[in-house]
Amino acid sequence: MECMAGVLADLPEFPNGNLLVGPKTFDDAGVFQISEELALVQTLDFFTPIVDDPYDYGQIAAANAMSDVYAMGGRPLTAMNILTFPTREIDAHIIAQILKGGADKVHEAGAVVVGGHTLEDREIKFGLSVTGLVHPKRVVRNAGARPGDVVVLTKPLGGGLIIAAFKAGEASGEEVEAMITTMKALNRPASEAMQEVGVNACTDITGFGFLGHAYEVALMSNVSLRFSVGCVPLLPGSLRHAQAGLMPGASVQNKGYLSGKVRVEGPISDDYVDVLFDAQTSGGLLVSLSEDKVDLFLKRLQEKGIKEAAIVGRAVEKEDHPLILRP
Repeated sequence: MECMAGVLADLPEFPNGNLLVGPKTFDDAGVFQISEELALVQTLDFFTPIVDDPYDYGQIAAANAMSDVYAMGGRPLTAMNILTFPTREIDAHIIAQILKGGADKVHEAGAVVVGGHTLEDREIKFGLSVTGLVHPKRVVRNAGARPGDVVVLTKPLGGGLIIAAFKAGEASGEEVEAMITTMKALNRPASEAMQEVGVNACTDITGFGFLGHAYEVALMSNVSLRFSVGCVPLLPGSLRHAQAGLMPGASVQNKGYLSGKVRVEGPISDDYVDVLFDAQTSGGLLVSLSEDKVDLFLKRLQEKGIKEAAIVGRAVEKEDHPLILRP
């Protein structure tokens, strides 16, 4: 995170009045206005396999890539495959299943795969470049949180810990299944509920973890975020694996980057805090909205089948730390 912040800061700027959201604000996707009522949302993401089943891997990678569009309040329109693999070592059936998983998930989102590109590499990497649509006046950014807002998380945390435990042979079948189900789930219904109700800010929780992405919201919104740690939904087994020291390397990096930016108030175990640093894949949406809308938002989420969404904190006037954790 820190390295990329430095890289982006040094990139040249080419001002364009139609660019509504660019790379400088660490938002989830770029947004480019093409008419008074239409803007493009553009993003891409890809990664190495995190589960054994190639079809599941394809679905997870596609859901993860499209999540950035949903976080901006948009809807995916088209997608292009990004795939690398060792052509002489991998059975063609495995590659076909990865692509099928991705295509089926894109179809579920109401979008279409229009092509893609492959490269030979020593390891498999798969993901999508996604183009979506949004009304220019309905773009949801990470920079709009206001003091007094309620903050809601729509999916449980802990996927990175479950993956690490699975690779170490320590995760149960039930834990892995819950993780896969969560990661395959589109953020489409949460995004639709967000647009129906009207919210102030949103980001999706992925590689920088819950606290990493929350920090971006706090920084760009010029607020602090106070979280009630006990209210944060967790995947089954994630806390147990944190207690066993199975924290992935990316999660450790998140923790290091945020050193000095998080204040802990009250008795909270280090293991519980570690789950909040955990790098996620295809995580939920972190939504900031006014208090008078939160009940309706939670009702809409329930109606759309999102049962684990929870109020996890509040936005407050900027304090000496951007992130504050309470029991």
